[in-house]
Amino acid sequence: MGWETAPGMLAKVRAELLRYEHPLFAFEAHPRGEGVEIRICLRPSPWDVDPYTFCLEPREIEHAQFPWMFQKQLYDCLHDYVIEMFTSNPQRRG
Repeated sequence: MGWETAPGMLAKVRAELLRYEHPLFAFEAHPRGEGVEIRICLRPSPWDVDPYTFCLEPREIEHAQFPWMFQKQLYDCLHDYVIEMFTSNPQRRG
């Protein structure tokens, strides 16, 4: 028996995502198991870059401070996504 995301949780995350707009990135929320998967996608560009994904568990979505915790996680993931886009840096060999 598989667990599915409660519709209310998905709606809550999607409503929170609507508060964020960015000229370079698009945001999506999709059900994933009991939680919600967030996808950060580079808007159409000449580069082929895979989306960045992270998951929210039900306890995170139901937390009283969800909007603030979500913002921190979204900003941290945006930072990680941009860093992952480097094609060369001093730490990368080869």
